[in-house]
Amino acid sequence: MAKKILIIDDDPVVVKYLENLFQDNGYETCSASSSMEGLELVRREKPDLISLDLEMPGEWGPRFYRKLRKDKQLKDTPIVVVSGIDGDHAIKDAVAFVAKPFDPDRLLGIVKRTIG
Repeated sequence: MAKKILIIDDDPVVVKYLENLFQDNGYETCSASSSMEGLELVRREKPDLISLDLEMPGEWGPRFYRKLRKDKQLKDTPIVVVSGIDGDHAIKDAVAFVAKPFDPDRLLGIVKRTIG
């Protein structure tokens, strides 16, 4: 069964790009354009990994992350931060921080090392 990646980003261009990148490499994807929508999707879809943008309308990525970590079933879901702002410190347990514009091969390498 394909591993599933949840993409949380408010930029539809980035979401589309990441969907194509992950799907072309054998992953299933689902996406959310806000952290609140992202939390609902995590609970419903149980993704193997989350790609998280930090700067979004409504709630920022770090707040989503704190809520996620409070949920026993979801708290171990690996997170890769993909963001245009330097947020290395914002999410301390993130698997990796990838700055936009990002190198797709580097991002894929991180995903493959993390979930196979």
